[in-house]
Amino acid sequence: MDGTVLVADDDRTIRTVLTQALTRAGCKVHATSSLVTLMRWVEEGKGDLVISDVVMPDGNGLDTLPLITQSRPGLPVIIISAQNTIMTAIQATEKDAYDYLPKPFDLPDLMKRAARALDQKRRAPAAARTSEPALPANGEDLPLVGRTPVMQALYRLVARVMNTDLTVLITGESGTGKSLIARAIHDFSDRRTLPFVVASAADLRGADGPSSILNRAKGGSILFDEVGDLDEEAQAKIVRMLDAMPQANPRIMATSQKDLTEKMEEGRFRQDLFYRLGGVGIAVPSLRERVDDIPLLASHFLARAERDGAATRRFSDQALELVRAYSWPGNVRQLENTIRRLTVTAQVEEISRAEVEVVLGSQPAIEPLISGASQGDKLSASVAKHLRRYFDLHGGVLPAPGLYARILKEVEAPLIEIALDATAGNQAKCADLLGINRNTLRKKITDLDIRVTRRRKLV
Repeated sequence: MDGTVLVADDDRTIRTVLTQALTRAGCKVHATSSLVTLMRWVEEGKGDLVISDVVMPDGNGLDTLPLITQSRPGLPVIIISAQNTIMTAIQATEKDAYDYLPKPFDLPDLMKRAARALDQKRRAPAAARTSEPALPANGEDLPLVGRTPVMQALYRLVARVMNTDLTVLITGESGTGKSLIARAIHDFSDRRTLPFVVASAADLRGADGPSSILNRAKGGSILFDEVGDLDEEAQAKIVRMLDAMPQANPRIMATSQKDLTEKMEEGRFRQDLFYRLGGVGIAVPSLRERVDDIPLLASHFLARAERDGAATRRFSDQALELVRAYSWPGNVRQLENTIRRLTVTAQVEEISRAEVEVVLGSQPAIEPLISGASQGDKLSASVAKHLRRYFDLHGGVLPAPGLYARILKEVEAPLIEIALDATAGNQAKCADLLGINRNTLRKKITDLDIRVTRRRKLV
């Protein structure tokens, strides 16, 4: 690897590590903690590759990208960022970054990407990248919106797996955006110029079904949507297709709103397919798990509706409080559809609580937690079903001694966790709710290794 690399990062340790690694690889390195200095080097014609952080003392690395492109068309820029959000990755791609890596990055991986960038710089004319298919310019329009820790963790995971070849299994309730996550992984990965194929049960039918899917994908990405709904024959065809994958492997992803582990234990989902699809598991949280994101999503959908020609609308404080308190069994999809309806039915610019009540009054407040379960099922019936399956899995052999304590622990832990969440982490209120002594609750929290987070009550 040879060439001159310009490194811009405010972390001295990262500058030192990159300088040493790139120098050992045969490159010349200029390192700085200033975007102003970086731009001076670029304008002077120095450098065959730029590696830049996003947040710098004198500016934002993403905002500098268009200036670099304008000054030196074709100069590859690799963005590294500790923000680790999927939107950062999207913004970097939209602004013509050669590549994006979240911090902490894998040094050998970064070196490989730097080598590819330098090689491309040598082989391609200055404006060669402009002939590539345009990237989707809808990064800000994706409803992958959220500042809550669970969403930030999801963004970091997506950013890490985006440019790997690992299979991805995306799970979550209906309407959480599982297919959207899969599409984002493809659209902002190294395979973005190749096809994205959503394969259904109908596509798998016939002897040529799997080969037809592979031909359509052409090394891009294949998504098996709601793979848990596929029958045994379709599952078997996927297994055979994956085992006979060509050298130019497409990226394999799958989504499921059903518990595949449970289906596998019941013999309704193939173990070999489960393990083939489970390279990386991405769990998309429900809206109930990220209530703080609801106002942000609501504003996002109101703004989108206005861009689409709807009237300007905003929620009153009382209306927004009701929106936050609703259970949203249909998750983000239901929230978006509800807000679109409100933009049409609201009488004035400010949406009132009464108008929200009318729209939500025609929708179910909650859904059964178990797909297909009878609404009349009691907890005892669900526990009995679980225990019968537990004994059946032992194939006529009794479980290990100590079953009573193990089962109580299985029930006790989620009960305490949910009660703590309902009381916003207040142990005194939780103990009162459960009807046990506060010291007893503290001991159980310790024994069961339950994490307690104090927060302001949301609803």
